[in-house]
Amino acid sequence: MENLYERVGGQPFFDALIDRFYAGVETDPVLRPLYPADLADPKAHLALFLAQYWGGPPAYSEQRGHPRLRMRHAPFVIGLVERDAWMRHMAEAVRTAGLDQDDQSALMDYFEMAARSLINAH
Repeated sequence: MENLYERVGGQPFFDALIDRFYAGVETDPVLRPLYPADLADPKAHLALFLAQYWGGPPAYSEQRGHPRLRMRHAPFVIGLVERDAWMRHMAEAVRTAGLDQDDQSALMDYFEMAARSLINAH
């Protein structure tokens, strides 16, 4: 049985998804200040992480170790405004990916859970 990584076509899907996501982040007044001037590393890290999470090769862990999402995001103030902005751009990236409904729902359920878990400010 294929996993999501295989069904969507592997790493190229996640690279394209993250490119679409960051196109929104680049101009977002809430999110852009949270990222470094050069977005190349964050884009690569997120694409590799998602590919690994959804059944791809362990390239993220080989390069960066355990994901430790909460620890890696702890230096940033993430409240509902930031979470909502992040979800808005990710939802658009997923919506335009051309996925079937089951895969789209699986991705969005994961992103909802992950984004909620990273809130560290009220």
